[in-house]
Amino acid sequence: MSGEAMRTVVHTRLGEPAQVLALREQPDPPRPGAGEVLVRMLVRPVHPGDLVGVEQLPGLPEQLPEARTPGVEGMGVVESVGPEVRTLRPGQRVAVFPAPGTWADTVVVAADRAVPVPDEVSDETAALMLVNPLTLRMLYRALENALRGREGAVLQTAAGSSVGRLVSAAAVRHDLPLINLVRSESGARKMRTLYPTLPVIATCDDDWPEQVRRQAGDRGVQVVLDCVGGAMTRDLVELLADGGTLLSYGRLGSGSTALEQLPLVHRALTVRGVTVLHWIGRTPEERAEDVAFAVDLARNTPELLEVAASYDLADFKAAIEHARRPAKSGTVLLTTPRATDSGQGDAR
Repeated sequence: MSGEAMRTVVHTRLGEPAQVLALREQPDPPRPGAGEVLVRMLVRPVHPGDLVGVEQLPGLPEQLPEARTPGVEGMGVVESVGPEVRTLRPGQRVAVFPAPGTWADTVVVAADRAVPVPDEVSDETAALMLVNPLTLRMLYRALENALRGREGAVLQTAAGSSVGRLVSAAAVRHDLPLINLVRSESGARKMRTLYPTLPVIATCDDDWPEQVRRQAGDRGVQVVLDCVGGAMTRDLVELLADGGTLLSYGRLGSGSTALEQLPLVHRALTVRGVTVLHWIGRTPEERAEDVAFAVDLARNTPELLEVAASYDLADFKAAIEHARRPAKSGTVLLTTPRATDSGQGDAR
């Protein structure tokens, strides 16, 4: 370490992130144990899931038993390696996930959760290289299982989000009959420019459900990919064809819909949750395939990993405010200046 103070963002209770999060000096990081590496974090994203984890963590009391640092993804430079680590070396750029506590200047992670970053991939792209592309892989597998070879439309909410754009790009590549939902007409215009072959419907239109039905045709909507939830769930379920599936992978919306209010039984509908946090449970071979896909995407289509803005880690409150702007395009990043003795030069 170069001797400068290490920082971390922490909270000791659940609540509104801007109110419960605070910047503290980080204690000296522990030495990495067997199979672990110490990473000096340089860039980390502000994902919606990070903020949800500050507001509400199922099973945890409002007052946390110990200070907790948000974040599960980011990129940095290996500072030191523990015993039995053969694949990584100090000074190497890596992307990490899942690595709880990345909103800090240093984090200790298992070596198999640190992915070497190719030279041609920028720090900013590397910081976004894992969570959203791996979420796409999880969603696509769940989608294929839900369709079970049946034909019909797939409807996705928040199509202008970072994951939504990845889904749209994959739909174009695989000829998936995808219908995109966005909140505003301006958002719809942008999606039509990016993906002109995919229908886009703005939910600010009073007749948006009818527009979806017209686009879906006789077979109807077979699967909904939903990261909005809340009060919108009832409308989405009503658009599903009998036997259809709602895949829920987030909750950006407000309000709530009680499960017993949905016509699940007599219409043979399925509601299934999908989370990238279960990705680590896949086999090592499956994880290796997924990571190779993510690295290839970062190399060849970095524009799909768009950055909205970058803020210093100390400016996390401004970063959170920006991350919540409805018209935001891309992901907000939290950064740490490179150490002068890192040997890496300026950020790329």
